[in-house]
Amino acid sequence: MKEYRLTDWLPTTKKEVELRKWDELDVILFSGDAYIDHPSFGAAVIGRILEAEGLRVAIVPQPNWRDDLRDFKKLGKPKLFFGVTAGAMDSMINHYTANKRLRSDDAYTPDGRADMRPDRTSVVYTNILKDLFPDVPVILGGIEASLRRVTHYDYWDDKLHKSILIDSKADLLVYGMGETPLKTIISRLKNGEKAQSFTEIPQTVYLSDKNDLNASFNEEDDIYLASHEECLTDKLKQAKNFKIVEEQSNMMNASRIIQYCDGKAVIINPPYPPMSEKEIDASFDLPYTRLPHPKYKGKTIPAFEMIKFSVNMHRGCFGGCAFCTISAHQGKFIASRSKRSIINEVRNITEMPDFKGYLSDLGGPSANMYNMKGIDEQICAKCKRPSCIHPKICKNLNTDHTSLLEIYKEVDALPQIKKSFIGSGVRYDMLLHRSENEALNKAAERYTEELIVNHVSGRLKVAPEHTSDLVLKYMRKPSFEQFYAFKKIFDKINTQAGLKQQLIPYFISSHPGCGEEDMAELAVKTKPLGFKLEQIQDFTPSPMTVATEMYYTGYHPYTLEKVYTARTKEQKLAQRQFFFWYDKDYKPQIIRSLRKIKREDLINKLYPSK
Repeated sequence: MKEYRLTDWLPTTKKEVELRKWDELDVILFSGDAYIDHPSFGAAVIGRILEAEGLRVAIVPQPNWRDDLRDFKKLGKPKLFFGVTAGAMDSMINHYTANKRLRSDDAYTPDGRADMRPDRTSVVYTNILKDLFPDVPVILGGIEASLRRVTHYDYWDDKLHKSILIDSKADLLVYGMGETPLKTIISRLKNGEKAQSFTEIPQTVYLSDKNDLNASFNEEDDIYLASHEECLTDKLKQAKNFKIVEEQSNMMNASRIIQYCDGKAVIINPPYPPMSEKEIDASFDLPYTRLPHPKYKGKTIPAFEMIKFSVNMHRGCFGGCAFCTISAHQGKFIASRSKRSIINEVRNITEMPDFKGYLSDLGGPSANMYNMKGIDEQICAKCKRPSCIHPKICKNLNTDHTSLLEIYKEVDALPQIKKSFIGSGVRYDMLLHRSENEALNKAAERYTEELIVNHVSGRLKVAPEHTSDLVLKYMRKPSFEQFYAFKKIFDKINTQAGLKQQLIPYFISSHPGCGEEDMAELAVKTKPLGFKLEQIQDFTPSPMTVATEMYYTGYHPYTLEKVYTARTKEQKLAQRQFFFWYDKDYKPQIIRSLRKIKREDLINKLYPSK
C-alpha cells in the first residue's frame, strides 16, 4: 500500500501552501463538494489539469458563506483567476426532493451533512468573490453552470431564470468537460491576455453588451435564440429555444448561439470536438491519490465510498433520454480511454487501503457504450439527432461490444482481482439489437452472457422507466416489450449457470405525457413479473432536459404538440401510489382511484377475488 504525504494533495489551507514553499497562487478553486482527489470529482480533475500546466493551484472545498467569509479570504488573491464549481450535482437537486422537501443528507459532504453548501452554490460563491476581489477574474464551471448556461426553467422557484452567467457575475463560463477549454485559457493567460478578452474559445460562454456585437456576428451559421424577455411571456418560444440548444450541444460542427437578456448578449461558443483517446488518457493518468483529503480523516463521504473501487472507462452518452442531463454536459459522442489507462487505474485501486479484491464497477454513463461511435463519421458530422438509439438504433452506429469483453477479460486476469462487477446502467436495447453484421450480433450475445454470469453482484439494475409505449416515446426509451425479451434471456442464462440473481428495474412516475391510467397499467404489467418495485422516483425537472421543457411549457419542443404533465402534489401522489399496489395500506385508495378514472377492469387484475 502506497504511503502519501500531505503535499500529495493540492493545498486547501495557508499552512499547506507554505509546506510547498509557494509565496503566491496562480489559481484558487472553490467547490461545493468535499475535496476528494479522484478522477470522478470535477474539482480534483481541474486542479490536476492546472497543476500539469505548471500552475500553483489550491482548492477551497465547501467554504463557509455565512460567517465573516474568512474561507474566501484565507488564501488571498490568485495571480490568474478564481475557479468556481457547485460540485458534482446541481445544488438544488442536491438539496431538495421531487416534492421540494429539504434532503436530510448530502452524499458529497463528510458524514453526509446537509448544510455545507448554499442553494445556488455557483451564484453565491461567485458573488462573494466578486465583492471581495472585484479585479480578479472568476471562471465558472461544473454541471450546475453547464445546465444553466441559457434561459432555463427552475423547478424550485417555478419560473424561468436568466443565464447563470448573468446572475453569478462571472467573467467566463466553461460548459461541459472542462479540460480542453481550460488548457487554451491557461495558455492565453500565460501570454498576458485578460480573461475578459476571451471571446472565441470553444466551449465557453461570455457576455457582451447588446450594442457592441462586432461584425463577425453576422455569420450565416450564428443562431439567435428568442430573448430571455420573450421567453418570459411566451412558453412556445422557450420550447423552440430548447430544441436549438439541445441539437447544437450534440453536433460535431455546431453553431455559435446568441441570446439577449437585460440588454446584454449571452454568447455560447460551439463545443470542442470529443476528446481523443490520448487526451482523455492524459486526464485520467494524472497523479491522483484517489483518496479524500486527510482533513476528513475519521469521516465518511458517501459518494466516495460508492465509487472508490470503481473505474470510469468513458465519457458521453448517446442514449438521449428525455429526463437525463448527461448529454447536455458530457455530450452524446463517446470519448473512451485506452485499455492501458484503464488497466493501470485498476492496478492503482488494488493498492488502495481496504481493497479486498472486488471492483464495484467497470463502467461509464452507460456501461456498454465504451469505444462506440459512427461507422462513417462523415454522416455523424451532419447529424442533429439527440439520440443515436431512439426511436431506433442508427444504422451508422457501431455497437461492437468486443473491446469491452477484452477489458473485462484482462481485468479479471489480474491476480489481485477476485471479481469485477458492472454497477453502471446497461442498455439492454443495444444487446437485443440485431445488426446486419453478424459478428456484432455474436459479440452482443457473448457480452450478455459474460455480464450476467460473471459481473452481476446478485442484482442487475436496468432502467425500463415505464411500461406505456406512449410514455416511453416521450422519455426516448425503448418499448417495454424489450424488457420482457431481456428478462427472458436473463432468466435463461441464470438457470443454465445455476444462479439465482435478480433483475431490478427502475421506474419513473409523473413524467411528462404520463397519466394516472398509465401508472395503473404499469402496476398491472409488473405484477405478474413478481416485482415489488423499489427502484423508483418521481420525475424531478432539472435544467436543460427535454422533459423539463415539456413540464414547464406544456409543449414538446420537437413537435410543438401539447403534453399533459402531473404538476400538483395531489396529481403526483395519485401516480406514485401505483408503485405500491402490493401494500395493503394503499389498496383502498388505489381502488378508489381506479373507479374514479373508470378503470374498474384493472381492480380485479391487481386484487383478484378469492
